[in-house]
Amino acid sequence: MEQPCEVEQPCEVEQPCEVAQPCEVAQPYEGASPRETSPVQGVTESHDVSPPAPGPRHEPRATATATRAEVAARPSADSRTDALPGPRAGARAGSQPGAQSESHPESPSPSGARMSPTPRVLAVIPARGGSKGVAAKNLAPVAGVPLVARAARECLAARNVTDVVVSTDDPAIAEAARSAGAEVVERPAEIAGDLATSEAAVLHAMDVYEERHRKPLHTVLLVQCTSPFLVREDVEGVAAAVIEDGADSALTAAPFHGFVWREGDGTGARAGDGARAGDSAHAVGGGFNSGGGLAVVRDLAAGRDGRDAAVKASAYGVNHDRSLRPRRQDRPEDLLETGAAYAMDAMGFREAGHRFFGRTALVRTDPSRVLEVDDPHDLARARALAPVLDAGREGLSALPTREDVDAVVLDFDGTQTDDRVYVDSEGRETVAVHRGDGLGIAALRRAGLEVLILSTEKNPVVAQRAAKLKLPVLHGIDRKDLALKQWCEEQGIAPERVLYAGNDANDLPCFALAGWPVAVADAHDVVRAAARAVTTRGGGGGAVREIAGWLVGPTL
Repeated sequence: MEQPCEVEQPCEVEQPCEVAQPCEVAQPYEGASPRETSPVQGVTESHDVSPPAPGPRHEPRATATATRAEVAARPSADSRTDALPGPRAGARAGSQPGAQSESHPESPSPSGARMSPTPRVLAVIPARGGSKGVAAKNLAPVAGVPLVARAARECLAARNVTDVVVSTDDPAIAEAARSAGAEVVERPAEIAGDLATSEAAVLHAMDVYEERHRKPLHTVLLVQCTSPFLVREDVEGVAAAVIEDGADSALTAAPFHGFVWREGDGTGARAGDGARAGDSAHAVGGGFNSGGGLAVVRDLAAGRDGRDAAVKASAYGVNHDRSLRPRRQDRPEDLLETGAAYAMDAMGFREAGHRFFGRTALVRTDPSRVLEVDDPHDLARARALAPVLDAGREGLSALPTREDVDAVVLDFDGTQTDDRVYVDSEGRETVAVHRGDGLGIAALRRAGLEVLILSTEKNPVVAQRAAKLKLPVLHGIDRKDLALKQWCEEQGIAPERVLYAGNDANDLPCFALAGWPVAVADAHDVVRAAARAVTTRGGGGGAVREIAGWLVGPTL
């Protein structure tokens, strides 16, 4: 039997042309975090209303959910591995049927950079200087480390991230970022204002990176330094979802089982609220059904106005029917966007202009670590939680060693004393010190460490104690932070190599300067929360001896 002629098959050109596809940036803007709802600056929306063409790139794909372990353990497909140096086959709008899945090694990126044999994975940390809720928020220390440095450190430790940049308009943030090991991209003023989006900062950083290094990007990450308990596993997880698992975009999400409510807006109870939402309408309907008609409604109207208004103003359930209260195990699990880390295919992100496009993967994270610093209360919570959540994590909870520190600066009252003053009948003041602290200070000096006593106290006892210990002293100082900074410059010591020990609020400015702020065990709560390490002994009870043991060994 004769086979049908091949030319009688429908010609491929008769399929709807892919260029009739509406541009992705014409979709409603989804990319902002809960606090960022402005569209990306400079993106022109398409007004093409042609019907979408069929094809794998434009068909909506289900959101994928994977744990970090599942993503890391899942083998990569051959086609995915082959496509790593360039865009995935069929994954970009405008790709032609039959196009090759691999980009030529010498093909240029959108910025003109030539392809590198090693896929570049860039983590971008937006950290502008202006902050309304918390002054200098991105420099606020948690466990003694600025927020921007904490984020940079975790990104640098991620095994599948090749480069880390901080996008900022603030010189102090830039200095902190470089000290943490990150590269800095200076952000232009036009995308550094209150209405600027993170997407705009990331796109700009991508352009600068590719122009600076002449290396095109395969994957880009957006990492928020206002999530103080971000961990490198989260960074690796979202990156792996794109690099290895083939997702177009990915984000960290935490399991959430709460009932979400909203205040009533005066329009009445929402659909799905069950019989309770219809109480008022049912009562009025009963009047009509009983034959009273309009007269019954008029009779009830005056007495029901207040109740109707109350129903319209009632709070209502957002993710649940308020008339039902199912058990937790009987309800579907929701996942809460943490706002900490996002990953995007670089080319797809440039085309879409926002962080969620194509197939989006959810990477589960520990819900106990979900915290975003937006106001002073959030910062206080972060500082209080840091000793618990940082415990056991490399580089976060470890005590300092001699290799970490070049100088030790000690407060006096409350650190070398128990903060009490004894006054005799003639008004003379005396204090008590711990002999073990003297042994510790002598050991620090023998180890070659610079040691300084820095105090606001004007009492001569401070100078007498320093003389006995053969230490330099600055006392009667109102601005201890300025004195510390000047002393470091004179001694040629970097502040990040200084261990500063204190106990009260007037030590906090020095905590912000020193690389190792240490609180004694009985320090004020706000000081303990801002410290990178806390002694087990109190002020005047051997705390300085304990610190010396950290640096030179317990036997001194």
